Amino acid sequence: MKPINCILIFALFMLWNSFVFGDTAKKLNFVIIYADDMGYGDLAIQNPESKIPTPHLDKLAREGMRFTDGHSSSSICSPSRYAILTGRYHWRLSSTLTNPMGPSRFSKDRLTLPEMMKKKGYKTACIGKWHLGFDWLANVKENYKDKIDKKAVLAEAIDWSKKAPDGPTAHGFDYYFGEGVPNFPPYAWVENDKVLVEPTIQISEIDDWVKEGPAVKNWDFKKVMPTLTAKAVEWIGKQKGQNKPFFMYIPWTSPHAPVVPIDKFKGTTKVGDYGDYVAQSDWHAGEVLKALEKNGFSENTVVIFTADNGAAGQMAIRLVRTGHNSSGQLKGMKKMTYEGGHRVPFIIKWPGVTSPGSVSHALISQIDIFATIAKAIGYDIEEGQAEDSLDLMPVISGKQKDFRKSLVINNKYWGMRHGDWVYLEDLDKMKFKEDYLKARGDTKETAKYALYNIKEDVAQRHNVIDQHPEIRKQLQAMLDKAKKEAGGKRKNNE
Repeated sequence: MKPINCILIFALFMLWNSFVFGDTAKKLNFVIIYADDMGYGDLAIQNPESKIPTPHLDKLAREGMRFTDGHSSSSICSPSRYAILTGRYHWRLSSTLTNPMGPSRFSKDRLTLPEMMKKKGYKTACIGKWHLGFDWLANVKENYKDKIDKKAVLAEAIDWSKKAPDGPTAHGFDYYFGEGVPNFPPYAWVENDKVLVEPTIQISEIDDWVKEGPAVKNWDFKKVMPTLTAKAVEWIGKQKGQNKPFFMYIPWTSPHAPVVPIDKFKGTTKVGDYGDYVAQSDWHAGEVLKALEKNGFSENTVVIFTADNGAAGQMAIRLVRTGHNSSGQLKGMKKMTYEGGHRVPFIIKWPGVTSPGSVSHALISQIDIFATIAKAIGYDIEEGQAEDSLDLMPVISGKQKDFRKSLVINNKYWGMRHGDWVYLEDLDKMKFKEDYLKARGDTKETAKYALYNIKEDVAQRHNVIDQHPEIRKQLQAMLDKAKKEAGGKRKNNE
């Protein structure tokens, strides 16, 4: 090869490398859209039998890389949110995490993703469901301190004129707008660290979905998602011309209960209110993507879409009534250690890196987002921080097909994924209704422990634990090691 060609190729390589990893990378924006209770099979592009249209998310997948084996840390909401923002398994702290009215689960010296971004000059925003504590209980009025009921806090017991002492803005976000949790109090808009309007009434528990607690008068659950999206679009617009990169975390309240589609989407699917709500959620994603394009950010913004856990329990009833399976071919749902509980929709669009329409079957986790972004912006993660996170770039760039060798599964109950094998414990604690099993073409699991070859049996129908005692022993030893590390040395209020 002629010297001039070598020099040209080297120059082009260095230019590309600097775009991905060097100074130019600092100008990349990062947006994470985090769905709430959206099942693996709700995304139309990866479930041929889905009865719910998701055109905007399908388009995002066609423009980026879709992962078929991507996982949340937990199969319930709050722990997964802790994990994605810290780059560590939630079970190192707790299986269930937080009371929405209670203290934050981040200690002051626990590095969060937005804190890391701020250190590299990023502007940070969170708009949506927080579910990691504001510590409103720290603002209990003096005359209520001896008689506060943490499970049913009275509106008048809290001094709402005070700031929330330990919310999103205390852990790295320059700006926050949201309402904490869609079905837990307080039912009020919070901007940064204060409520916009003080809760003055008490909402009673509704259908086991909406929990009792303080609320703003005439609180409208239907307006939550539209308001959040409008705020997200507004915030993106304000970044135009600022010449400062931004990190934006948009944790949805949908399609989590209460399932409240707006009139525009009511009756637009054949899957009832839930299907309509998922279709509406897809539209919300489209509005954010449109705002990025309108303001000139599409070509320098990394967009990540995923969900905190699998579909909620009502998905079994939907399958029987409508034929739509929110878990697709996967077994199980939210709160379970089966694949349907934690294998979730996962899309990454990284301009100049991901190949449009590419699909990866590599085993990955949301905890890996932390290390991936850190490498891209040139941040050296300190020892003891984000200790479970791995850099996804070799997979995202298409250079590597395989990634994680193992993954610890936890939501009170435990499991271990290693290679093509999945070992699960306490299956007798996870109950399925007979009509759901029949609709799925499945039989009742009677064993307490199970071993599945996930490559050959992704639907987890064939428990082969008796045929492979050595593999079970290997995975059990790995799981026992993880259990010893669970709930270990904590920092401050962790």
